[in-house]
Amino acid sequence: MIVSDNGTELTSNAILRWCSEHRIEWHYIAPGKPMQNGFVESFNGRMRDELLNETMFRNLAHARVVIAAWAVDYNTRRPHSALEY
Repeated sequence: MIVSDNGTELTSNAILRWCSEHRIEWHYIAPGKPMQNGFVESFNGRMRDELLNETMFRNLAHARVVIAAWAVDYNTRRPHSALEY
């Protein structure tokens, strides 16, 4: 399942059609209630600031490699409470 707000970037028919074709559920949080999805809001901010705003992807393959490396670092190496700092 993908959970999102009702932002214009996440309401396109193409995205919804892709989800349907891949049997992925889409769930919208209530308007004006970002804390219904607080963990994702925090993650999205970090990913945007640390990766997406700083990286010029050459192509889809490059994006996949760079994003995968960032995710490994985010989930296993960086200090946060889930990893006991």
